[in-house]
Amino acid sequence: MIEQDTVRLLRECDAGVKMGISSIDDVLDKVTSKELRRLLAQCKESHIKLNSEIQTKLTEFDDEGKEPDMMAKGMSWIKTNVKMAVDHSDETIADLMTDGCNMGVKSLHKYLNQYKAADEGSKRVTKKLIDLEEKLVMDMKRFL
Repeated sequence: MIEQDTVRLLRECDAGVKMGISSIDDVLDKVTSKELRRLLAQCKESHIKLNSEIQTKLTEFDDEGKEPDMMAKGMSWIKTNVKMAVDHSDETIADLMTDGCNMGVKSLHKYLNQYKAADEGSKRVTKKLIDLEEKLVMDMKRFL
C-alpha cells in the first residue's frame, strides 16, 4: 500500500509540475513587466528542478510518471487565449497564474489526503510543490 500510494502521489506531482511549466510557457512571451517576467522565469526554473527530483523518485519505482490531463490542459489553453485576446495585460497574466496555482494547490492537498500511505519523501515533494504554487500566488498579488 505504501509503494502504491507513493507512486500515485508522485504521478500527480509529475502531472502538476508539468502543467505549471506549460502554463508559464503559455504566457511568458506575452509579459511586458520585467519583474513579472523574472518572477515567472524563476518559478519555471524551480518547477523544472522539482520535476527532476520527481523523475528521480519515479525511476526508483520503474514508473514513467504522468502527463497532465489533456482535458485540463486544453481548457487551460483555451481560457488563457480567450482572456488574453480580450485583455492582453500583465494583470490578466497574474490573474491566470493565480487561478492556476490555486487549482493546483487544491488538487495537491486532495492527493495528500487521498494517498495517506505514501512515503514521507513523496509527501515532502508534494509539499514543496504546494509551497512553490503558494509563493507564486503571493508574488502575483502586486500585478493584479
